[in-house]
Amino acid sequence: MTDDRRLLIDCFMAAIAAVGGTRAVARALEARAPPHPVELFAIGKAAAAMARGACDALGDEAIAGGLLITKPGHVDPADFPRLDCRYGGHPLPDAGSLAAGRALIARLAALPAGVEPLFLISGGASSLVEVPVAGVDLDTLVRVNDWLLASGQPIATMNLVRKALSRIKAGGLLAACPAGCTPRVLAISDVPGDDPGVIGSGLLVPEPELAARCTGLHGLPDWLDRLVRHGLAARPAPTGPGPEIELVATAAHARAAALAHARAQGLATWPHPQPLAGEAAVAGAHLAARLAATTAPGLYLWNGETTVTLPPRPGRGGRNQHLALAAAIALDGRDDVALLSAGSDGSDGPTEDAGALIDGTSCARARRLGLDPAEHLAGADAGSLFAATGELLRTGPTGTNVMDLVLAIRR
Repeated sequence: MTDDRRLLIDCFMAAIAAVGGTRAVARALEARAPPHPVELFAIGKAAAAMARGACDALGDEAIAGGLLITKPGHVDPADFPRLDCRYGGHPLPDAGSLAAGRALIARLAALPAGVEPLFLISGGASSLVEVPVAGVDLDTLVRVNDWLLASGQPIATMNLVRKALSRIKAGGLLAACPAGCTPRVLAISDVPGDDPGVIGSGLLVPEPELAARCTGLHGLPDWLDRLVRHGLAARPAPTGPGPEIELVATAAHARAAALAHARAQGLATWPHPQPLAGEAAVAGAHLAARLAATTAPGLYLWNGETTVTLPPRPGRGGRNQHLALAAAIALDGRDDVALLSAGSDGSDGPTEDAGALIDGTSCARARRLGLDPAEHLAGADAGSLFAATGELLRTGPTGTNVMDLVLAIRR
């Protein structure tokens, strides 16, 4: 591995360490401890790390019990004997997501007197737990989410559609909380702008304007437009104001840590304030062009979430691998740029890889193996190419989720 590749990995891991769910939650609870015993509700890809932070800060006596909902492989239930650990589907909801939704409603209904709910929310919650509106079953939810993920629609549109079909999103979960109780909510932001109503689709953030925002959504097929209208009519009436959402870790914290690590290694740093969005292949080619055109050496940093419009039979990969392959094609033959694109949660799309790490030799490596980079990009099969070239990045679950990070070194 070249020095630049190793340095990119080190900067990425410094960013992840700065936004780890365990430390972030423990810090928040130590600064302001709950006055009463709590029932813990940890939901999302970072649920286990966040729950560990709560247990470390509060101790067993202050936690009456609770529910932990995350992806398979993201928690060992033996680590949390006082919590009911559940698994949901991601990126598509599954039967476990609906079972987790039922367990969530039942647990809130049975909340003991004198015990307050403490919610720990992180990215992935939108798919991992769900209670659909009447008339929408699991097959319909899967069809909707399958279409959304392949459509290239912006994340804002995806979330509006998901909220319209849910009884618990957009603040709907507040209706299940016992009267008179005010939940405390700690969240890790995985969305541009850190909008609490978008994190986990705003389980505890009422959205009175949801129907108005869903009116006139562009690019939806007729069947989905009709379904959205049905869902809006079937959702429970909006409640009053929700609780404060305390953001314990954000992309800004991760960016600052990556930049600090790079500067400590003697690199100039060039952070880009605008979040990445749009088609991953377009973004990858654009970033590569900027890196090729600049004469300023150092570490370049972007974050955000792109999308991929999938072909009929997509191959292996996710948006970070797709972006990295587009960048590798644009940088083919150069010896002065290396680039890493990865999900901060340690997973990229439906894969167990975080992303990919490329430079100007990546396409030549692929061609020596008989692989055509352009064909793999067109087939949304970047993962197969990078598996062959040895350029996939695998971290395992990171215990956080603050969108994707793209780091590049220009010499």
